[in-house]
Amino acid sequence: MNTASQRSPRALEAASFFLADVQAGVGPFLGVYLQAHHWAPGQIGTAMTIGGLVALAATAPAGALVDGTTHKRGLVALASVGTVLATLLLLYSTASPAVVTSQVLTALTGAVFGPALAGLTLGLVGQSGFDRQFGRVQVANHAGNVVAAALSGYLGWRFGFPAIFLLAAAFGAFAIGATYTIRRTDIDDRRARGMGEGAQGGDAGTPGGFRLVWQNRALLILAATLCLFHLGNAAMLPLFGLAVVGRGQADPALFTSATIVIAQLVMIVASLVAMRWMRTRGHWWVVMLTLVALPIRGVIAALWMDTWGVIPVQALDGIGAGLQSVAVPALVAHLMNGTGRVNVAQGAVLAVQGIGAALSPALGGWVAQWYGFAPAFLCLGALAAFAIVIWSLGRAAFPHTTPHSSRMPQEAHHALD
Repeated sequence: MNTASQRSPRALEAASFFLADVQAGVGPFLGVYLQAHHWAPGQIGTAMTIGGLVALAATAPAGALVDGTTHKRGLVALASVGTVLATLLLLYSTASPAVVTSQVLTALTGAVFGPALAGLTLGLVGQSGFDRQFGRVQVANHAGNVVAAALSGYLGWRFGFPAIFLLAAAFGAFAIGATYTIRRTDIDDRRARGMGEGAQGGDAGTPGGFRLVWQNRALLILAATLCLFHLGNAAMLPLFGLAVVGRGQADPALFTSATIVIAQLVMIVASLVAMRWMRTRGHWWVVMLTLVALPIRGVIAALWMDTWGVIPVQALDGIGAGLQSVAVPALVAHLMNGTGRVNVAQGAVLAVQGIGAALSPALGGWVAQWYGFAPAFLCLGALAAFAIVIWSLGRAAFPHTTPHSSRMPQEAHHALD
């Protein structure tokens, strides 16, 4: 790697650090913010689900856009601006139309970030360096979340929720600046889409979006597993915050900040561990460990619903999400290596995963409103059992994602013939 290419990966890590507070808008703070404006759990969950459904529709096209564009830095910058505007809209109004519009805009722009970061990583270091470099990108992202959450908690406690929104805008500006310090000449756009050596084109006759997932057994199993996992996982943090804050046991901004900081600190360690485990044990086993963490988290959340319960609940979230944030994009990149459709596949898998993430807040919110928070946590945690069954039964579809192998299953190539 030459001097220029060493600078650009570091710049990508810096951009990932600042994007941590941009990608999901106000994220977990949205629930307690709307609760303070007299929204019920079911209403909050429904608003989040609308945004999730839009993200579901946008993610696969976003992956195709990343594959097709030679302006990846500009795409990240444009998405950052859109997310900041969506966040600031909530400062203007918490009426239903404004909140829904904000969630929709956040979903549309946020769909770009996952495929874009994966594509930029591939474009800078190639397949051989992807696992390690993308692990570093995710470590930077989790570190950014820790800093942003800590600052948000303090600023929210000291100055109120508007300060949290303005902090997100500031992080957005820094993210854009860091993105443009990546040297354009260091980005190989053919390599960024996973195109094999000597391959021509890459689009003709190849399936896209959901069809790409449907025709590839390994991607289908992965996407279905992640869909069930996130159906149970996505609502856990906002619901736990609502449960504790609603009982008057904690300051909304400080408590929500604590939930994020605990999880993200664990995610930093988990991301570093994932980089090693993928080389020694394989991607499949790393994903399995993330699935096992969720039902344990649901039981603890149901039984320990107070300010101290946040420590084990969010530590388990950090284990699951931290490992998954590195292992899943790396697994997709390995499965699609040489096809020229890596980021389309990344977007398609994220889109199917997004079905679960989109429905989770509504499911958890209405169960909590009708039956209480404890049954909601148990219900959400139980969904991981089905994900574990699917992942276990599909083990044979991942023979080449074992240690020291970067080959793609022949099935992936056949799906593109």
